Amino acid sequence: MQVALREIGNCIIRRCEPEDIIPVMEINMKTLPEHYSDYFYESLLSELPESFIVAEIDKKLVGYIMCKIEYGFSNFKKLGFVKKGHVVSVAVLEEFRKKGIGRVLVEEAISGIKIKKSDELYLEVRCSNNEAVRLYEKIGFFIKQRLKAYYRDGEDAYLMAIEFVY
Repeated sequence: MQVALREIGNCIIRRCEPEDIIPVMEINMKTLPEHYSDYFYESLLSELPESFIVAEIDKKLVGYIMCKIEYGFSNFKKLGFVKKGHVVSVAVLEEFRKKGIGRVLVEEAISGIKIKKSDELYLEVRCSNNEAVRLYEKIGFFIKQRLKAYYRDGEDAYLMAIEFVY
């Protein structure tokens, strides 16, 4: 049964279900140049359903965010191995942008990452995507470094991260 985590107007924010994978893949294909196999989506859903969130309007998916948990060096502490979340992909169909959906997807993914007691959450974002960078900064992310030629087309990315204190 699908339970709404939040609602923004007529948009329901909820956890992804297995039957949502194909619509999520369709949103990815329409909005982002980076694409993944259906197995990859399924594995992220089974590994971390708490942070695989979808946005739905009138029974149609209009956005999603999917994350995974990793162990590695902190983006904040000089030394130390930490448990950290990684935003693998987030997208909202163009006609539904600027309505707060992206922000709520990220906020709900953060809640899911915190359930797993991760120390931080990070993501990569195109340096040219000023709106997304501003959104992440408003939520509390910091630019930690610039990743040269990160994307297949040669564009740089910002590595942005947020640290959690429990």
